[in-house]
Amino acid sequence: MTFRDRFLEEISTLGLPTQPGALPAVTETDISPLPEPAQRYLRFMGVVGRPRDWSFRLGFTGRFQVNRGAPWRPCEVWQFDTSPVVSRTFFMKMRFGGLPVIGRDSYRDGHGHMLGKLLDLFTVIDGSGTEYDISELVTYLDDLVLMAPSMLLVPAVSFSAVEERSFDVALTDHGQTVRGRVFLDEQAAPVSFETADRFCEDPAHPKQLLRARWSTPTAGFERIDGRLLPRRAQAMWHLPDGDQPYADFSVVPGSVAFNVPAGE
Repeated sequence: MTFRDRFLEEISTLGLPTQPGALPAVTETDISPLPEPAQRYLRFMGVVGRPRDWSFRLGFTGRFQVNRGAPWRPCEVWQFDTSPVVSRTFFMKMRFGGLPVIGRDSYRDGHGHMLGKLLDLFTVIDGSGTEYDISELVTYLDDLVLMAPSMLLVPAVSFSAVEERSFDVALTDHGQTVRGRVFLDEQAAPVSFETADRFCEDPAHPKQLLRARWSTPTAGFERIDGRLLPRRAQAMWHLPDGDQPYADFSVVPGSVAFNVPAGE
C-alpha cells in the first residue's frame, strides 16, 4: 500500500465533514466589503466567478529539518482540509537511520494534535493542549490563504486593512481566534503569511513551548491541476537566535482535488 493509499484509507474513518451540496459562486458583491488588497488577492487567485470550495486534498514532496543543525530529510506529505466545519489532517513520512517515521498533525472539533511514530509503532512525539490548538488552527488559516482562498469567505473569518500590499486575516473556531498577516507582490499574489499565533520548542529550554513568529514564504504561483497554487513554499521560525527554515515543499501535479469527501 502506498503512503497516499494509507492516508486516504485512514482519513475515510475519521468522520470528517461530507459534501454540503452545491455552493454558490463568489461574486464581486461578496468581496466588495473587504479591504482593497484582500479583494485584489482574491481576484488574482481566481476566486471570483467560481463556486466556493468546501474541501481540498493534495500531496507534497520536499524536505524537512527537525531542528537547527540537523540534516534536511526528504519527505512525502498528504493533506486534507475542510470548511466551514474546520478540520485539517496532515500526514508526513520521512526516514531516520533508514527507518520510517510517520507524523500526523490534525485539527478537529477545536483541538490540535501532533503525533509522530517510528515505524508507525513507537511514539516519538505526542503533543496536545492549548498551544497545539492555537498552532494547528493558525496553520489551517495559512493553508486557506495559500491554497483555498474561497474557503476564507465564511462568517468565522474577518479581514482588516494594513497597507497597499498587505492585509490581516483572523479566524475564530470553538472560541479561539488566531490571526495572520498576508503580504502580496505587485500582481497581488501572496508572497508570505506571517503570524505570532504558533508555538515551537524553546531552543533555550528544551521540552518547553515558545510562542514565536512563524511565516510561510512562497516562490511564485503556477496553475497545477487547474488551480493557482504555490510553486514552492517554505515554513520558517523567526527566533531570538535567528531565522530557522524547517520545511520546503512543492505540490505534486496530479494530486490536487477540491470539493471531494475524505478518502475519495
